[in-house]
Amino acid sequence: MLLAVDVGNTDTVFGLYESGEWEHLWRMRSLPQESEAHYESRLRLHFLEAGLWFGDVETVVMSSVVPALSPIIQRVLRSLFGEDIVVVGPDSYPELEIAIDHPHEIGADLIANAAAVMNRYHENCVIVDFGTALTFTTVSREGKILGVAILPGLLTAVKALFANTAQLPEVPLVLPSTAIGRNTTQSIQAGILLGYEGLAKSLLQRIRTELGGECIAVATGGLASIIETLQDEFVEIDMQLTLDGLRIIGESVRAKEV
Repeated sequence: MLLAVDVGNTDTVFGLYESGEWEHLWRMRSLPQESEAHYESRLRLHFLEAGLWFGDVETVVMSSVVPALSPIIQRVLRSLFGEDIVVVGPDSYPELEIAIDHPHEIGADLIANAAAVMNRYHENCVIVDFGTALTFTTVSREGKILGVAILPGLLTAVKALFANTAQLPEVPLVLPSTAIGRNTTQSIQAGILLGYEGLAKSLLQRIRTELGGECIAVATGGLASIIETLQDEFVEIDMQLTLDGLRIIGESVRAKEV
């Protein structure tokens, strides 16, 4: 059994993988101010409710984009599963070349996404991750991360608009039927959702042009299905892409230790 842990800006996701599938998925808020005891008790409860034993986990692999929370989660994992956990970084998966100026600056979750896509497809690919940040990670058919485009995620944009304007409310992320909003809610939905639709299509087109036109796209992240009109742009929408990449990296590291 393998445990993959993805520490994100909004949530930390724990996935237990066995017999070719993700048997259990648990999500906790990423709160660096919380104690180790908070996360350990939550994880113990999940294992207890699922009828699982910590000793059943053979491999633990973790990625994090929250430096303040990373050591807390690492200590919890080492306390429950032993010292030998895999913490993903730019050197964790040599099969994937990180061909950017400063490899240590790239998020570990993007490395995991790239590892998953590299093993699934053998062609140029853009991974669009709809999370707290919206990221476009370009991976070549040769297995190189060529670069990344980053901008605020959908929910982040809505919250920023709500926080920095006096009269605009926080609205649900529902795709409107028209770009001409007739009330405040429709107007914000049109601006954010239809605006991001155009943004995503434009960035994908530009990336494809820079790669000579041959490039597929894969989507992941909690909001990947929100903009339904974008779905034809993707060969696949996989909500567990990051976890699957973590699994691939963890299994590769363990195999090399044998």
